Amino acid sequence: MIIPHKGHFTPEQLAEVQAIVAEFNCTIRPIQGDAMSVYAIIGDETSQLLVNRIEGLPYVKRVDRIQVPYKVLAKENLHGQARIVLGGKELGREFVIVAGPCAIDPKNPNLFYETAAAVKEAGADALRGGVWKPRTSPYSYQGDAKALDILVEARARTGLQIVTEVMEFDEVQLCVDAKVDVLQVGARNALNYRLLTQIGKLTAGTGIQVLLKRSIHMGPVDEFILAAEYIAGAGNHNVMLCPRGTLPSMNGYRNHPDESITQLLKERTWAPVVVDPSHSVGKAKYVPRAALAAAAYGADGVIIETHCKPVQGTGDDPKQSITPAVLAKLIPELRKVSISGQMFEV
Repeated sequence: MIIPHKGHFTPEQLAEVQAIVAEFNCTIRPIQGDAMSVYAIIGDETSQLLVNRIEGLPYVKRVDRIQVPYKVLAKENLHGQARIVLGGKELGREFVIVAGPCAIDPKNPNLFYETAAAVKEAGADALRGGVWKPRTSPYSYQGDAKALDILVEARARTGLQIVTEVMEFDEVQLCVDAKVDVLQVGARNALNYRLLTQIGKLTAGTGIQVLLKRSIHMGPVDEFILAAEYIAGAGNHNVMLCPRGTLPSMNGYRNHPDESITQLLKERTWAPVVVDPSHSVGKAKYVPRAALAAAAYGADGVIIETHCKPVQGTGDDPKQSITPAVLAKLIPELRKVSISGQMFEV
């Protein structure tokens, strides 16, 4: 990671640095920060001669070695660190709760408005609602673009920032146009690198945040972080990592709960971790304790499926959505666990 003396390189300086690293079969990726830019060396940057030649340039302050494949999201790269705020709370400083239904039914918008109001009253910081839904069966409800208007209207009524999932470029564009606050990338698209890159480019500089869920098929933790690097490297550093259960499946749960990787993620990257206990365990009765476990592991927040009348919901709501009444009891307990867990940080 190259740190310039001034805020950024001039075009001539950047060209000179690019020419040097090209001799060592490397490339340069500028990382635009709020106050300054830094420049990641992509490739085998272990050559001491390469480092010496760059450090010898009069406009280079220093070269910091980052020995991980992800450059923007690396814990050591404080220049790339984003300040992510939801509901007036900065992730990493205060525990954040996102809640709302799995899917919005455009035929019954009042049900969503009722849930949104109840979620706010329960103390949630942001509102989730599925406009489009990736479903295993082609005959299941797939969502409806009309639901985006309902989601935006709920934001206007409650003042809560809104979160929804996108699965393809056209949906990303619609959400950007509607100024959706957080785009969610689900488990099925967590390894869709072209989509992740498109999201990073299209949302760069907009203030829109991206919640990236862990793919069901992901193995090493670094693979998850590298998926997020596609978004951050394309220009949007406002990335949150979301463990949501993975393989192998566990008898009785929907997936294999993976909130324990929170500690590993926070050790390797500055990106906030927001855990999804709803998809992890898949049954409403298990969600509260799974959420508390996430807080105990050091998560910066949770995203919980919540519905005022789960049996009338669509998608996953009937089986895994908790009620606003349960959410209201859970939120203060989550904040207590989160605060008490800080005493063990070293």
